[in-house]
Amino acid sequence: MTAPKDLKPFPVFKSDEEAEKFVDEADLSDYDFSQFKPVHFEFEKKAAQLNMRVPQPLLDAVKDKAKARGIPYTRYIRELLEHDISRQTLPPRRARRDAAR
Repeated sequence: MTAPKDLKPFPVFKSDEEAEKFVDEADLSDYDFSQFKPVHFEFEKKAAQLNMRVPQPLLDAVKDKAKARGIPYTRYIRELLEHDISRQTLPPRRARRDAAR
């Protein structure tokens, strides 16, 4: 593997076509991806609204966590809800393991 100092900076593209061509032709192991951050895309339309009261210290803590992640606090709350619901809808670990066999 290439040493980190020998990695090339990732280029900036002017179009999707340029990016697609680069990915098709380049050896991506030659490039430095350390500056990249994971991105969560939200495709589903937000048609429902939620209004709730919470203690001010809790809201302040939520806003601080969201700010540390660089996202709006409402998105952070939605991610927490989505994470909890998806965790609860998964089958128990043993059932998943048995199903994989």
